[in-house]
Amino acid sequence: MDNYDVGFSSSEDEQTGLLDPAYMELIDAITADEDQLEQAEIDLKNVLLNAPQDELNEVIESAYAIDIAIALEEFTDEELLDFSKRIDHKHTAWILEQMDEDLQQRFVALLSYKDLINIFSHMSNDDIADILGQMPINRRKTLMKMFKSKDNIEIQSLLLYGEDTAGGIMTTEYIALSSSLNMSRALKKIAEIAPKTEIIETIFVLNEKKELVGTADLRDIFTASEDSTLADIMDDNIITVTPDMDQEEVSHIASKYDLKAVPVVNRKGALLGIITVDDIIDVLFEEQTEDILKMGGASAEEGIDSTIGESVKFRLPWLVVNLGTAFLASFTVAAFEDTIAQVVALAAVMPIITGMGGNAGSQTMSITLRSITLGEISLKDDWPLVLKQICIGMIDGAAIGIITGLIISIKYGNAFLGLIILASMIINIIVGGTFGFFVPLVLKSLNVDPALASSIFLTTATDVLGFFAFLGLANIFLPLLV
Repeated sequence: MDNYDVGFSSSEDEQTGLLDPAYMELIDAITADEDQLEQAEIDLKNVLLNAPQDELNEVIESAYAIDIAIALEEFTDEELLDFSKRIDHKHTAWILEQMDEDLQQRFVALLSYKDLINIFSHMSNDDIADILGQMPINRRKTLMKMFKSKDNIEIQSLLLYGEDTAGGIMTTEYIALSSSLNMSRALKKIAEIAPKTEIIETIFVLNEKKELVGTADLRDIFTASEDSTLADIMDDNIITVTPDMDQEEVSHIASKYDLKAVPVVNRKGALLGIITVDDIIDVLFEEQTEDILKMGGASAEEGIDSTIGESVKFRLPWLVVNLGTAFLASFTVAAFEDTIAQVVALAAVMPIITGMGGNAGSQTMSITLRSITLGEISLKDDWPLVLKQICIGMIDGAAIGIITGLIISIKYGNAFLGLIILASMIINIIVGGTFGFFVPLVLKSLNVDPALASSIFLTTATDVLGFFAFLGLANIFLPLLV
């Protein structure tokens, strides 16, 4: 868990202990400036491989667990197994929680059932459920039988929810107290439960039916009179989510209401778990990264270390779809072959028209996708905003069209070509803005991921309609261009 991530000590006394000068240099390197960071990572790997057991545990105590986890990514299975034998179960748990999924599964596959149960005893049930959810089902079932009854029930319930839902990312380690408790009894309960929970700043208040009725801030509990009850000081204006809610929507709610923890309740209002702010940050990072990759036609499942076969599998379908849209643009151009043959300058100018329309559309699409992600816009309520995009397109198109038209008119000595470019630029930038606005909203209303498919529709529209507008106008006014 994150509360186990201990930063490097700056105290001279704390840096002595069992560490010899070689490992002292490692600590200094890791805390040094960025120029030494790469060497520090290499040194850390060497220490993890070669340090004696007592010194290894001291290094782990002094370092961030995430740095250890990153260094372990370079280890072979044999090196991972040897490493696990030289550290205790508590330290293993700290590091295991920070590993990415692939390394987690590779690591736990090397360990015995007994070792895993001992390691899991130092982890929260939601983290355990995440790891178990990726395991082969037979191994998972065997481990589940070895858990204590209470932990078994909680982990089983967490495994029921999809990994991208509120239930899938919630933790069952929180402090929930009866609304009838006075401050003295409440503080005593908090002191008993706090070591087993992820957060203590927010206390969840339940009624006699175990329904969530409010939250109390720890500061308010400390400052309230002893005979006050939690019901007296709690905030009953609570924001909750259901376990089947998508994690991205949960992150929007947490951001909108500035929540430190988001309670997850069932349909009867009973508290099932909470989602902590560190999980919300992870969700935001994950979702934004996924959207950026999708906009580029890449998959969130592909990494820099993916095999050639995996990369081809993820990328080729998108390229095939793009090839189909490219043929549409090609067919549009082919319909005006005679016009282009008579005015060769048109071929040189066409990419400018379509390129600028695509760029303008990408600007609008990016803003629209961001607004959709933040829940600020919907097709039903905000479609009139397309008029704004048309106005922006007219102004931007006129400005860019005048510049382009003047340059091309001077280069080819034909003012009419410049005027056609001006009109075409206005038309295509309006097209780009309109499609960049509408396409993501329409896809969202159809429950299709707008980040995945918007760019291909936008490119098709600006290419096909841009070519058609430009070459169509050129064909109409061909006598003035020849």
